[in-house]
Amino acid sequence: MNNGHDFFASCFPCKLLFMETQDNMHNKQTGKMGEEMAAKFLVNKGFQIVCQNYVSSKVEIDIIARKDKLLVFVEVKTRFNALVQPEMAVDYAKQRHIARAASSYLSKHQIMDPIRFDIIAINFFNGKVDIAHFEDAFYPVFYK
Repeated sequence: MNNGHDFFASCFPCKLLFMETQDNMHNKQTGKMGEEMAAKFLVNKGFQIVCQNYVSSKVEIDIIARKDKLLVFVEVKTRFNALVQPEMAVDYAKQRHIARAASSYLSKHQIMDPIRFDIIAINFFNGKVDIAHFEDAFYPVFYK
């Protein structure tokens, strides 16, 4: 008697989809955990968290924080046992997307304060946590 599980286990495309779904769930959990750690890290450095997970046109800004009059858009990258630094995942295309979302946020809220784009990279490696904060990590060109 075939209970469906046997089919699933024997179906290569189904196995790949299942593995991708598990990886996606793990990545989302890792990302969420990293974002929470980054927010606490920023608060400890004197920042006020204005918004988390701001979405504009399907692009998410992980954290928007404020320190005095400076508004900071923060991209958080979290990895486990990464051999390549997490911050390297913020390529030019990602920077452009973040800039567009930031432009939308500034326009929507009519903000004219100075802004900055930071990256917080979190790497869990050999039972330790390494958090690196890159201030002024990039200077994007704003596109409409």
